[in-house]
Amino acid sequence: MANEPQASCCSSGASNPAAAGDGTENLLAAASDDMTTCPVMVGSPVSKKAAEAVGLYRDHEGERYYFCCGGCGPAFDSDPARYAANMA
Repeated sequence: MANEPQASCCSSGASNPAAAGDGTENLLAAASDDMTTCPVMVGSPVSKKAAEAVGLYRDHEGERYYFCCGGCGPAFDSDPARYAANMA
């Protein structure tokens, strides 16, 4: 099924960086100490190092939150307390 579209993240239509096969870093490939989950797409695994390298993070009330894709940052910005609570 070579013509199937790639999975999108956050229903934004943007390619999921963790699933990209175009030579970019796989966000799922890092060691487990580096792993966290996305507070917007709850349960989506994220490599902290890879997310920082591409700017997929926000700082809120002294904590850093990492995102699985570019669509999650703006969603987090709209209500940081709500999404931060997903990580508690």
